[in-house]
Amino acid sequence: MRWLAAKEHVMNFLFNLGLIVVLAVFLFAWAMLPWQAVLVLAIAFALWMVLTRRGRQAASVTMVGVSTIRQRLGSSSVVIIGIAGVVGVLVALLAMGDGYAETLRKTGSEDTAIVMRGGSASEVMSVMDHDSVVVVPQAPGIARDGQGKPIASPEIVVAANLPVKNGGPDDEGSVQLRGVGDEAWAVRPNLKIIAGRKFTPGMRELIVGQGAQRQFAGLEPGHEVTLGDQVWTVVGVFASNDALDSEIWGDADTVASTYRRGSSRASVTVKLTNPQAYDGFKAALAADPRLKVDTDTTLDYFSKQSEGMSKVMRIMGITVGLIMAIGAVFGALNTMFAAVASRAREIATLRAIGFRGVPVVVAIMLETMLLALLGGLLGGLVAWMIFNGYTASTMAAGSVGQLSFAFKVSPELLWQGLKWALAIGFVGGLFPAIRAARLPVTTALREL
Repeated sequence: MRWLAAKEHVMNFLFNLGLIVVLAVFLFAWAMLPWQAVLVLAIAFALWMVLTRRGRQAASVTMVGVSTIRQRLGSSSVVIIGIAGVVGVLVALLAMGDGYAETLRKTGSEDTAIVMRGGSASEVMSVMDHDSVVVVPQAPGIARDGQGKPIASPEIVVAANLPVKNGGPDDEGSVQLRGVGDEAWAVRPNLKIIAGRKFTPGMRELIVGQGAQRQFAGLEPGHEVTLGDQVWTVVGVFASNDALDSEIWGDADTVASTYRRGSSRASVTVKLTNPQAYDGFKAALAADPRLKVDTDTTLDYFSKQSEGMSKVMRIMGITVGLIMAIGAVFGALNTMFAAVASRAREIATLRAIGFRGVPVVVAIMLETMLLALLGGLLGGLVAWMIFNGYTASTMAAGSVGQLSFAFKVSPELLWQGLKWALAIGFVGGLFPAIRAARLPVTTALREL
């Protein structure tokens, strides 16, 4: 007897171990599947339920289980709300990272290039001497304006502090102050003045991005602010719908004088004749012995600036999602084990009249995944309604200072959230389903 009991324990252990391995493989494969593959699987599964005897049995048992959900509304709601919470939080956090990255990507393009001192990670860390600033616009591949001048904008970028809105008297945030000349408008034609006017060259006047105006106090046209121990007057507000919205701009020579930068500049941004001209432009600068510079398209430059922060936001979102998902899985397990226990006699009767284990497993899995689907749809809808387009701002980060950006709840993120919901439902329903299928008929018939 002891030998038989030990053998049974070993067999149960091996079965459970194999189930866990299969579950891990399934979850890994599920995470990799695109929506097209999931749609094909769903169609194949529906055909199996319609065309095969066991599939029709599974459909019958599923309908019976679904019809009793009203009687178990409280416990079923726990599963739905728990999974909705997981999906809502996950989608919101991932939307924050995607919105941040998208704001930076929109700042660049393939037909503009940025040149900085060699080895500089960002404009704030770059200092180009006057001779380099003069040489760069002479390189081939740069577009020219109506007067035949190369469209190249030498710019200086410094970090400045301003009081934040709705903060205390000592609450300040970091903002990027960009010193520019007339060429800056030619390389960024999407930037428009939406209030006031442009600054006057040689004067301590500022134009501010609409994102910076939302974050910091005193940036309305006509107000004065102190930067670099000097008083500046805000004369206009601009919009670019990208990372530049979080900056403030002034005359390059005046900014350089205020911050004692002399004739140096942080970078030179140029307009290329076309995207294909970039390789020749970069090669010409690399071959010039007078220059020690790094060159990137502005699209690549700003995409690189977003990588670190976006990765942190994504890791944070997945970590929080996993912690919440574990709780949701246990909620689903408790609910479905209770449902199986309450329907033990019904399941045993079905087994006794010829229903095999597979239809029972499939029926319970489908019931759980239906609840998970409802939770996923609810969580995704709430996340989209609350967070899509929601405006937030970061603390100072890398080259972009304090950045204002909008959350982006994309269809891809909603699909990821729905996949998480279905995965939680699968895990939460699998073990109760296996227990129901393996429960001896005689034992189940004796259960209340």
